[in-house]
Amino acid sequence: MNSKINELISKILHLERQLEVELAKRRAELNFGLERGRIVFEQEVARRHRELRVSLGRYLLKARFSVVITAPVIYAMIIPLALLDLFVAVYQLVCFPVYGITKVHRRDYIVFDRHHLSYLNGLEKFNCAYCAYANGLIAYTREIAARTELHWCPIKHARRVLGAHATYHEFDDYGDAEAHQKRMKAIGSGDHMSSSAL
Repeated sequence: MNSKINELISKILHLERQLEVELAKRRAELNFGLERGRIVFEQEVARRHRELRVSLGRYLLKARFSVVITAPVIYAMIIPLALLDLFVAVYQLVCFPVYGITKVHRRDYIVFDRHHLSYLNGLEKFNCAYCAYANGLIAYTREIAARTELHWCPIKHARRVLGAHATYHEFDDYGDAEAHQKRMKAIGSGDHMSSSAL
């Protein structure tokens, strides 16, 4: 990879670290912390959250009819999502040890913590859990697919890919046959270890 690309990647990673610092500052401004793994808000903030909660009855009465009739379609997605979860877990369990690819941990991607927010009613908490599961599962699945791709076919596409995964920049350039053959020889000799697996 050329030095200009490496320099740009380094800048992006630096900006991501800066963003995380700023997000941490914002979390501190919202007056919550972790105590023994549990999210705790300051008493006054927690009291204000409870005041702002919309009761379930009022929430349902204010719901648009189009939202109510489309809800079953949304909730029905749990079936293919659960099947996806099962299949990628089995795939990873069976194949990753054979390929020497480090396992992806679900807990790093599927996070349930919004139920601690007292300004949400029961249905809102349920919906938040549903979205956390769906989006976390897609991210978890994507990482499994990314590690597989990095192991077997790490070649960039000829055209720009929107939303490429985090290790895509490590792939061989499209058309760089020598780099690809060198990588495949390393995989064959057992010397290959993807950085995403470290």
